[in-house]
Amino acid sequence: MHAFDVLGDPVRRRILELLADGEQSSGAICAVIGAEFGITQPGVSMHLRVLRESGFATVRAAGARRLYAVDGAPLREVDMWLERFRRFWDQRLDAVGTELARGRRRPPRSYLPGRRT
Repeated sequence: MHAFDVLGDPVRRRILELLADGEQSSGAICAVIGAEFGITQPGVSMHLRVLRESGFATVRAAGARRLYAVDGAPLREVDMWLERFRRFWDQRLDAVGTELARGRRRPPRSYLPGRRT
C-alpha cells in the first residue's frame, strides 16, 4: 500500500498521532479510537494491521498485551517526497513575514492580543 493511501485515512492518522506520544497498548488505542470514531475493536485492529504491514508501526508483545510504536522510516520517505514542494510554502511564509515586518500587511485578527475569532 502506498504511503499516501495509508495516511489518507483519518483513523490511521489519528492512531499515528497517538503513537507519536510514545508506545501504546492496543487496548489504549482501541479505547481512544472507539470513543472518537465509534469503531469497534476489530475495526481498530484492522487499521493497526495496515499500519504494521505498511511499515508505519511496529508491535511487540509484553505478556498478553501488544504494544505499538511509530516506525519513522516510511515517514522519512514521505518527508523526502514532500521536500520538492516545501519551497512553495516556505516562499509564501517568507513573503508574508516580510510584509508583516514592513507593515504592509496586518496579522490575522486571531493573532492580535485579546482578539478572538
